[in-house]
Amino acid sequence: MEKQEDTGKRLIDEEQDDFDAIIVGSGYGGSVASFRLAMAGIKVCLVEKGRQWESHDFATDSLEIMSTVRMENRNLSFSFGPKDALFQVYEHNDSLAAVACGLGGGSLINAGVMLPTPVRARRNPKWPKEWERDWDICEASAAAMLRVQSVPVRFPVAKVMGGIANGEIEDGSQDMKLSINFDLEEPPSNPMKPQQMGSCLACGNCLAGCPYNAKNSTDKNYILSAIQAGCMVKTQCEVKCVVKNPYVSSQDVKTSGKSRRWFVYLNEVDYITADFVILSAGVFGTTQILFQSQMRGLNLSDALGCGFSCNGNTVAFLAGSPAPLNSYGLVRKKILETPFQLRPGPAISSSYTSSLGFTIQNAVLPTAYPYLLFKGITTYGWPTGYWFFHGIIDKLKHFAGFKSSQAMVLNAMGYDEGDGKIMFEKSTNKICFSPPRDPLLPRKVEAFQKLTKKLGGILFLSRYRSTSVHLLGGCNASSDPSQGVCNSVGQVFDPKAAAGVHPGLYVCDGSLIPCSVGVNPCLTIAAVAEHVSRHLVKDVIEYKNKKGIDDVAKTVDKNLKSTQRSMVVIKETMKGYIGGMPCTAYLKMKMNSQNLQGFDYTNSVMEDSHSLLRGKVGGCVVFTAIDKDTLHVIDGDVDLCQVDSRTPYTQYMRYRILLAASSGLRYILEGKKIMNPFLFALYAWRETTTLHVTFKNVSGNGLRDEVTNLTGELKLSVIELLKSLMTLEGNRRINFACLLTQSVLRTYILQIPRRGHNDCDLPDSYHKHYPSSSVHEIKAEDGRIICCRQWKFGQTPRRLKGEKQLNPVLLLNGYSIESYWLPTEPNDLVRTLLEEGHETWLLQSRLHPLNPADNFTIEDIGRYDIPAAIGKILELHGHNIKVHIVAHCAGGLAIHIALMGGHISATHIASLSCTNSSMFFKLNALATFKMWLPLVPVSMAILGKNNILPLLETSETSFRHHLLRCIARFIPRYERCTCNECEVLSGVFGNAFWHQNISPTVHHWIYRENTTRLPMAGFPHLRKICNSGFIVDSHGNNSYLIHPERMKLSTLYISGGRSLLVTPETSFLANKYMKMHQPGFRHERVVVDGFGHSDLLIGEESDKKVFPHILSHIRLAEQGKNGVISSGEKYSKESLAWEDDFYSASRGFGSSWYSQRIVVLLMLLWVVIMLISLFL
Repeated sequence: MEKQEDTGKRLIDEEQDDFDAIIVGSGYGGSVASFRLAMAGIKVCLVEKGRQWESHDFATDSLEIMSTVRMENRNLSFSFGPKDALFQVYEHNDSLAAVACGLGGGSLINAGVMLPTPVRARRNPKWPKEWERDWDICEASAAAMLRVQSVPVRFPVAKVMGGIANGEIEDGSQDMKLSINFDLEEPPSNPMKPQQMGSCLACGNCLAGCPYNAKNSTDKNYILSAIQAGCMVKTQCEVKCVVKNPYVSSQDVKTSGKSRRWFVYLNEVDYITADFVILSAGVFGTTQILFQSQMRGLNLSDALGCGFSCNGNTVAFLAGSPAPLNSYGLVRKKILETPFQLRPGPAISSSYTSSLGFTIQNAVLPTAYPYLLFKGITTYGWPTGYWFFHGIIDKLKHFAGFKSSQAMVLNAMGYDEGDGKIMFEKSTNKICFSPPRDPLLPRKVEAFQKLTKKLGGILFLSRYRSTSVHLLGGCNASSDPSQGVCNSVGQVFDPKAAAGVHPGLYVCDGSLIPCSVGVNPCLTIAAVAEHVSRHLVKDVIEYKNKKGIDDVAKTVDKNLKSTQRSMVVIKETMKGYIGGMPCTAYLKMKMNSQNLQGFDYTNSVMEDSHSLLRGKVGGCVVFTAIDKDTLHVIDGDVDLCQVDSRTPYTQYMRYRILLAASSGLRYILEGKKIMNPFLFALYAWRETTTLHVTFKNVSGNGLRDEVTNLTGELKLSVIELLKSLMTLEGNRRINFACLLTQSVLRTYILQIPRRGHNDCDLPDSYHKHYPSSSVHEIKAEDGRIICCRQWKFGQTPRRLKGEKQLNPVLLLNGYSIESYWLPTEPNDLVRTLLEEGHETWLLQSRLHPLNPADNFTIEDIGRYDIPAAIGKILELHGHNIKVHIVAHCAGGLAIHIALMGGHISATHIASLSCTNSSMFFKLNALATFKMWLPLVPVSMAILGKNNILPLLETSETSFRHHLLRCIARFIPRYERCTCNECEVLSGVFGNAFWHQNISPTVHHWIYRENTTRLPMAGFPHLRKICNSGFIVDSHGNNSYLIHPERMKLSTLYISGGRSLLVTPETSFLANKYMKMHQPGFRHERVVVDGFGHSDLLIGEESDKKVFPHILSHIRLAEQGKNGVISSGEKYSKESLAWEDDFYSASRGFGSSWYSQRIVVLLMLLWVVIMLISLFL
């Protein structure tokens, strides 16, 4: 037998987290089910919230018993006592209820009274008729296992009560049967070996737990036999909720990894899996688990918590009677001094039933019970008077041993209305209850008073309207889901499923019983459990035979042993906004946890981190804009040190969480903290405490067609970070802190790469066949030879039908880097345009690596190269044709110079699409500062006449080239790379793309095969444009923006939402400029989240997220819908003046309020350090 400590102390041990059936609770219901399933050869686990109690563990004095009590006062909202205390007392409004917690449940501390279920209860209209078919058999079977025996002697209290009760209670006494070993009857035949039992000493301490091992509690028969048959028992494991396996359907469990149908959560993080779950946690326990499960999306009947019954319980205490009751429990010394027949006897040895519909039993008060609680503290006296002082005086008499000090407990049971209700408070995650109406309460009090008159003394009645120890209902069995929670065999109803029930989910305890039974319900509950178990065993065996689970159970999760010995528990509270709406995440992470197979978001290019930095996530998310109720985490993974081989210097903290709503909807929250070693850890605090998240609903919910896909940020405050550190738990806290600190230092300070692009294997499709093209050499007006590559469209179905020929598209690259023609990629823009049916042209101007010039400006490209290329297209197709222009970066600057300088006419342009460029050119803080510094003039001076810089390491270079490359490598940039060519180019330009967005094949092709040389001659003019913020001529004069009348065409400006070099302000200003000066044309602006600069065109997801915008713009132009628009649709100049850019506080790099100031200061510091190092 094993036990599990509370959260963070120990997980389910070894590989045993996967079972055919899991039984929650070990009372009369759970113990029966565990035995019957284990005897059938089923792999079963019995989970119990409480501990295992041996006979010597039970309290024998008042001080000792107080440590075994937990009190939850819902009126004052407080609780005290251990969560796994033996006695669990609940107070709410004017009601009090007590239950037991331990291996064996209520059988540990009850009187062991085993009375058959009265006929009146079985004839109740709520009583399931199906139970009657085998009720007598089930009841007899339970009585045999519990070794029910008759009371061998009439003890003093029974004699006294027998002499007076027959006259006061009409029907008289009943023959008492108890599950107590009196050693007078032979035990029934049992296939399993029974535990060695003691004999009852008649000490009267049964209600505090038998200290002499004479009570036949369920841990000594049903549970013991189940263990011997192979059942695993885990104590001190409190089940929080049950959730349907989110990875497989109940109809198809043959899936790798987590293949069981149900997850049984032991806390917010840890769970065990099974195909069958049997809830037997008692009325309050089972109902609370189902309420918690309902909060996580489990569809349940609206009748959950209804039909609660207290079995008509009314408790009173008679004190100060002169009658020889002998109803105080005896300590060991007194037992030896008192003859057996004069001892108090078992707790209850006589029972009397009235024809009015209630039963009265007298009980012995154990020595461990604090008597004053029953004498005025929780009671009031009758007859009225100084009864409180009488209680104190009577206590003194008892200590003095006066015979006049006699007392006993009176317990009445009857038939209440069964209309009580158990409710769940979402704010506290606790249950509260309202007891049923009891029409017989006055009659029972009257009977108590009559007995008091006969016996003498004072009657102490409970201050509470309801005081109950026999709780029933809450998950009532019924044939109608609207009237009950389960059917007659304990299967839980699913009101929204065609099958009507949740396959594999059962209830098997007193919460099934839909009405009062009028007597002690122990045997009734055990009989119901026997009935349920018959169907349950059959259901499990049929399911196993059908699905072939035997092999699965032997092979699943054998690799978990190594992860159980160490762990760390972290709590994080992050707040922020998702989709502009407030959201708070309360997360609990268990690092080095038992099962990390829930989400497989780690692809082949991710490097595994240390196991202590990976774990599981639990907790909840409050996102009231999505769901008014709390969203609970039902599975989740976290990795605090994950590295992508594309970004080897960058550390990621990745979260992925599966959330469940009470409505049944499920959501995925994915987030990552991105940590880049930039400028002496400038952004370290912001990066390590900011989680960039996406929030989306899980497809296939079947409940709602809407698609939720939101982005945002959650942040960890300083106070919450300190709380997380202070509440760090686990046996490897120091190791965890060291590992996490080491990873952060490696990222920010040492800046050691973990992997690199050389570690990535290039796919077989690297040299995939590319559409054939022809190259046209064109002589520009200034005599410079440039090239244009032409791809002709094929015989597509559009052409075969004789439809109108589409206009050609001219592509203009950025500065030196190829953005459109990517032989390694299956869906680059050239291929996309050809599939659309467009003839495609690619200008390889004088700044292209294949045609580098020693001396040129950006203005030369706009004045000479672009007009020459368009002239060639018009020469081949006629002057009536129009050309679509798609331009990027420097190509976009050049096309605006060509248009606004009058070098080409807008009448020849069908549409213009620009990515990260326009007539404006706004850079981020770092790039702006670099352009302000004299780095470009210094670089040109270093290069001298030969200003074409070789990039390949294998190239033969001069000392000047080598020096410039070394300087470029030392210039700070946001993302670093292990590729030397990439480092040089990003040092010159700044990072041109987010490495995570492009494939290793593109990266390899660009830097090893395409961009092998960098013509630097255009940089002086480019520097003037960058410093001005808009296009200027080579002398720095504003010669172009003054001619907006030349821009009579429709435009599309696209920016990356995660700005890296050129900010979204570039497209915002251009779009605003065009709407103000050319309001008769259609102008669009798009900001694509997650992209930087060149990755808009060369990214792996560009064909899905960027190209559709370009194609849509071109299609509208082809259809004539992108030209002049009606006057009613023209843009309002007033609204344009008011318009502000949503992306001005961009989500990209260098966008915070302190960026420009701090970046400038740190860059100046870097310059000083470099100068000092040179002189030294």
